[in-house]
Amino acid sequence: MRKLLLTTSALLLITTAASAADLRPRAYTKAPPPPPAPIYNWTGFYIGGHLGAAFSDNNNPFFGGNNDAQFMGGGQVGFDYQFAPSWVAGLEANYSVLTGSGTINRGLGSVTGRLGWTWGPGLLYVKGGYAWADTRNTFGFGQVGSDGYTIGGGLEYMFAPNWSAKVEYQYYNFGNVNFVGIIPPATLVAGRFTNDEHTIKVGLNYRFNLGSFGAAY
Repeated sequence: MRKLLLTTSALLLITTAASAADLRPRAYTKAPPPPPAPIYNWTGFYIGGHLGAAFSDNNNPFFGGNNDAQFMGGGQVGFDYQFAPSWVAGLEANYSVLTGSGTINRGLGSVTGRLGWTWGPGLLYVKGGYAWADTRNTFGFGQVGSDGYTIGGGLEYMFAPNWSAKVEYQYYNFGNVNFVGIIPPATLVAGRFTNDEHTIKVGLNYRFNLGSFGAAY
């Protein structure tokens, strides 16, 4: 009987200890922190290309007095600097070749300053500066190229590491051209027209600010 009681008591102690072990509070595991927010840094050099269309004002009698669109394509290179911390200032040079239905091919170039406001991957900007049209844009009036000014603005978006896309409007003005000429068969015309272009383009830039896209705070 004594052995039976001892055996029973031992079994009860083992069972109680096992139950107590099961009832011990489990260790708390803290959830992992969320990933850090990305930083989009616009500071750096870039190079890219663009495609679009150009429209002249409808006041040139030598070319039918129309403002039909011309296809344009070209490239750009520039540098941006982000400061304060949501502002971006930069300098950009670009050149575009325009081709239309006629035989005149024109080249437009510009060197502009740029100022924009950024919210992470997006950049809204204005631009303006010096513009020129190469000798194919002289319309045969004895000029050697044309100098003028340009203003514009656009929206650029950084969509992947080192890559951004933009849509942009740019206006070029090269002053007024005075002319005297003959329109066949024998009509003498004289007057002036504005030598200008309105352009709309989309572009793609490769940015050399390596490591800035998606960096942690």
